[in-house]
Amino acid sequence: MESFPALALPGVGHGFVKRIPEVAGDLDKAAALSALWPWHQGAVAALGFDPAQAFHAEQIHGSAVAAVTGDSPRWIAGADGLMTNQPGLMLGIHVADCAPVYLVDRRRRAIALLHSGRKGSEAGITRRALRQMAECYGSAAADVVVQLGPCIRPPLFEVDLAALIRRDALEAGVPPEQIHDCGSCTGAGVAQYYSYRLERGRTGRLLALLGLRA
Repeated sequence: MESFPALALPGVGHGFVKRIPEVAGDLDKAAALSALWPWHQGAVAALGFDPAQAFHAEQIHGSAVAAVTGDSPRWIAGADGLMTNQPGLMLGIHVADCAPVYLVDRRRRAIALLHSGRKGSEAGITRRALRQMAECYGSAAADVVVQLGPCIRPPLFEVDLAALIRRDALEAGVPPEQIHDCGSCTGAGVAQYYSYRLERGRTGRLLALLGLRA
């Protein structure tokens, strides 16, 4: 499981589950998620969270961000982003070229995790999540750390997802020194990551995880 130095913050648990060699890659999405489920549940537990308190978004390539509480459904329909300020809950986003975006408000102890593909990035899902964190939790963009995980990048993809996400974070008021990008390209690193484009739609799913420790 990959981790990011910028998110090594007090009270924050995070990780990025890469390709699982034991699981066949030539699968449709439903079969891939089913086959990867035990490993993904294990990753939640390895971070010190209860897998029964892990929440996932439906991910329809939109820009809706849902607030999560302990009473929320485990799979949240219509959302491509999740946010919470409740300790003990784990947010999960699946990707296979789209960008996972981690948002952590260090002052108010609120978090968001986004699935930012082409449509979501062009629709400004990062900007929307920052606005909703401000409305729901009182978060100020100046207090938020932004981390981009592995995603497909030019020249293997015609849209620079990372550039769109960074632009939106800057325009929302996140200081440039608080925006971090791991720089990894899923398409160029299929030995470590799944790539929907490079593997022609039949592949596994990576898992981004983010939670506040109880």
